[in-house]
Amino acid sequence: MKFTQSFVLACAMFAAAQGIAMADNGAPATLQVPAKSLPVPTDVSPELQKLIAAPLNPAWNDLWTTGEQWRTAANAQAAKVVTTLPAMLKRLHVTEKSETIDGVKVYEVTPDFIPPEHRDKLLIHVHGGCYELFPGASGTTEAILMAGLGHYKVISVDYRMPPEAYFPAALDDAMKVYKASLTTTDPKNLGVFGTSAGGALVLEMMLRAKQEGLRMPGAIAPGTPMSDITKTGDSFYTNEKVDNVLVSRDGFCDAAAVVYAHGHDLKDPLLSPVYGDMHGFPPAILTTGTRDLLLSNTVRVHRKLREAGVDAQLEVFEGMSHAQYQVDDRIPEDREAFGEITEFFDKHLGH
Repeated sequence: MKFTQSFVLACAMFAAAQGIAMADNGAPATLQVPAKSLPVPTDVSPELQKLIAAPLNPAWNDLWTTGEQWRTAANAQAAKVVTTLPAMLKRLHVTEKSETIDGVKVYEVTPDFIPPEHRDKLLIHVHGGCYELFPGASGTTEAILMAGLGHYKVISVDYRMPPEAYFPAALDDAMKVYKASLTTTDPKNLGVFGTSAGGALVLEMMLRAKQEGLRMPGAIAPGTPMSDITKTGDSFYTNEKVDNVLVSRDGFCDAAAVVYAHGHDLKDPLLSPVYGDMHGFPPAILTTGTRDLLLSNTVRVHRKLREAGVDAQLEVFEGMSHAQYQVDDRIPEDREAFGEITEFFDKHLGH
């Protein structure tokens, strides 16, 4: 009898709590979460543990408001990144050279060895950086990883950025390279990939291809895409100050995207592709981490693709903040991530 009374009382208290969880205006109440300490996961590699334990990005609150300011910051960052490329190219046995395709600057990234089954395949890469960062060769690190670990030839698009050009310049340039590639490579043998703003651009390219009646590539890999720059998504709140790369929904990446949008509607699917129609998209693999500020952006795209009947695979890495799966080829989880992307392309390209 006592158990029954206690159970009924507990149920009543739960029901009452559920009723209280509504604000005065009828909207769901905000959940108040106490401050807490997050330990570094112990079941990831020591190399990844160091990344997870790193302090917050010191530049997270650099909220530049003009294209000129962003270019100055981007050039300073790029100069540091470029110094790391020779060693990475050597470790991964990859060569890189700059070219131009239909007036667009690109980098041809080629592994020393391409297996026979990849020799008729081509991957197009669009780099990340919140539409403002990683100009020139500094934007090719992910392409180098893909070429070296996946043994595919990669064309990395060095798209125009502010103050040279604003929305939709990055998409326009990526589409020029895609269209040119369609004339030399069977679409079923083409793959398109990128991370962050690059992941969003991959999705935006598919939306534009649909608009223009172009054939779709064989597969895509939009990693942790900036798929909603209106800052909608649960992890913008749950992972704020937990993600040590982007740090905050109101941080540098948001400021950069607003400058790139240049007054355009942020909910336009060609800026926030999660609002686009994804029916007819090619198979997609998406990669993110449990501490990623854009975890929800990635999950929402995955659900949208699944609802559209698209073969979509979601990979979530323990403890990773934004885009940390493409930081360093010496981190085991980074190699694992690109191994999975390679397997996905192997499965779908050419079919």
